[in-house]
Amino acid sequence: MDENVTVYTTPTCPWCNKVKSYLSEKGVSYQEVDVAADDSAAQKLYDLTGQLSVPVITKGEQVVVGFNQAQLDKIIH
Repeated sequence: MDENVTVYTTPTCPWCNKVKSYLSEKGVSYQEVDVAADDSAAQKLYDLTGQLSVPVITKGEQVVVGFNQAQLDKIIH
């Protein structure tokens, strides 16, 4: 079974929109988590990456920070 993809975002992040569009184009379903609206999600993001930068994309134990197409392709295939 495929592991779930999670995208940590904020409403004002243009790179978050690029990641979401890219995943949609590839037919990848994902869960979006708005860290601006959810303090516990923001803390989880910080625990994962040591920073509060978005977008962050996770799949299982794999983490991609920012819109990095090559890394995204590795975790979604």
